Amino acid sequence: MQAIAHALSIAGSMTWEITWALILGFALSAVVQAVVRKATVVALLGDARPRTLARAAGLGAASSSCSYAAVALARTLFRKGAHFTAAMAFEIASTNLVVELGVILALLMGWQFTLAEFTGGPLMIIALALLFRLFLRPALLDEARAQAARGVAGSMEGHAAMDMSVRREGTFARRLFSGEGFTATAHVFVMEWAAILRDLVAGLLIAGAIAAWVPESFWQAFFLTDDPGLAKWWGPLVGPLVAIASFVCSIGNVPLAVVLWKGGISFGGVVAFIFADLLILPILNIYRKYYGARTALFLLVTFYVAMVAAGYAVEFVFGGLGLVPGRGHATIPEEGVSWNYTTWLNLAFLGLAAALLVRFLRTGGRNMLRAMGGGPH
Repeated sequence: MQAIAHALSIAGSMTWEITWALILGFALSAVVQAVVRKATVVALLGDARPRTLARAAGLGAASSSCSYAAVALARTLFRKGAHFTAAMAFEIASTNLVVELGVILALLMGWQFTLAEFTGGPLMIIALALLFRLFLRPALLDEARAQAARGVAGSMEGHAAMDMSVRREGTFARRLFSGEGFTATAHVFVMEWAAILRDLVAGLLIAGAIAAWVPESFWQAFFLTDDPGLAKWWGPLVGPLVAIASFVCSIGNVPLAVVLWKGGISFGGVVAFIFADLLILPILNIYRKYYGARTALFLLVTFYVAMVAAGYAVEFVFGGLGLVPGRGHATIPEEGVSWNYTTWLNLAFLGLAAALLVRFLRTGGRNMLRAMGGGPH
């Protein structure tokens, strides 16, 4: 019982440490999604030119989603006319180039990891676009398009199909600060939390258990810390494999990343691990349903290669610039709740979350929650 209590204590302390950052990130994302219609997004992603991919990355980063919802939304965009490469770039950005992820990385691991996230994410998209250009054959793409058109359900389909943006016309500010804008923001905010909550809780519990029960000596041996040179090459290769086996996606894998970093994985290995939230086993099965088995295998291989490449680039560029932090800067919170700036920020942002939740419940939110796991449209 003492071991379980220790694991739960670590998980609870991590939760308290990152609560305000999560609320801030999802609130900012909700504001953007409240005024940008999905039809507008599709119209901007019709090809795979560099400018379009950059636009896809920007729009994805603004429309933060859990991994399941991001994968479902990418399929929706592809079905409605977006280029496959642009849809995949949008998918990557909407889970790995988002504000809340960057803030939590800075809080728990250091600003260098936040910079690595926003450096490695675009590099991964570039690597994936090159791999698609070289190896994605028209026959395979046609097969994926035909399978996508069947509309086989995966996960979070109803959530991905919802367009909760403001319908009225006008400037950004006028639409946002209207009553409809407040309602749309509240709807997006709560629905995003509903989508992420399961994975976030799982990630915190798994990280707490591993931090409490798995000795650092195990990770040090696994990550080859006795040979620092070899460890730099090993980390990005094995990081995504750990993520695939962990079943944890989206923001939920950050607490586990802290544990792995403290255990000895390389800097680039952490980056590759975080990006691999789109390759966990349940999502690979969803790729199979969405695009067919051959395309799912193609996505597994190309995503993995792109993640490893981004991990290597970050490892050696940041290492060359002296930007790799010491492991002592990362913290596994264990002290619980105390009266410090984190507590005050949490109280303030929990108040904001409560206001948005009340608005959500008073404007038909319960029906939206029931429809969130429905079929695609």
